[in-house]
Amino acid sequence: MEASSVVVASSIEEDPFERELDSEAVFTISSAKPGNGVEQLRDNNLDTYWQSDGSFPHKINVQFLRKVEVTKVCLFLNYGVDESYTPKKLAISAGSCPHDLIDVTSTELQEPSGWVIFDMSQDEQPFRCHYLQVKILSMHQNGKDTHIRQIKVYGRRLSQRVMADLNHEDFKTVEMAQFCVLR
Repeated sequence: MEASSVVVASSIEEDPFERELDSEAVFTISSAKPGNGVEQLRDNNLDTYWQSDGSFPHKINVQFLRKVEVTKVCLFLNYGVDESYTPKKLAISAGSCPHDLIDVTSTELQEPSGWVIFDMSQDEQPFRCHYLQVKILSMHQNGKDTHIRQIKVYGRRLSQRVMADLNHEDFKTVEMAQFCVLR
């Protein structure tokens, strides 16, 4: 298992070369209490949360429509509010489907409050996969179920082609600036 860097931060730092991969992913969870499912995990509201309801390990599965380059996985946890529901030991696995997952990284947290950011880059290169799984292996205070308030998965921003072989940057030249105003 490769050790990736894990940071707990109050906010996710904006990077112009990264983008959230939510539009290319399908999020599923192993179990949920009624009213605390995947919708609350992805609603961009730090006051709502996913609450598991079942046996260990609790899982968040992220399936991508195509192979993507993942640069970081971010989870919002709040020990001050959730206490025994807060994850203590987490592991991230990846592969092309649920049947060939390889453990990529794991960590043990001490009363986290904020964004837990897993850097998935290996040797300055993003991690490529079709399927990502976050496993919650244990809780603080030997809790049974978990609360995770948000999850965000980021990948490298690729400069998209506008037309033919032109990028957005090609339209910022002096030659192109003369055509930027309509009369």
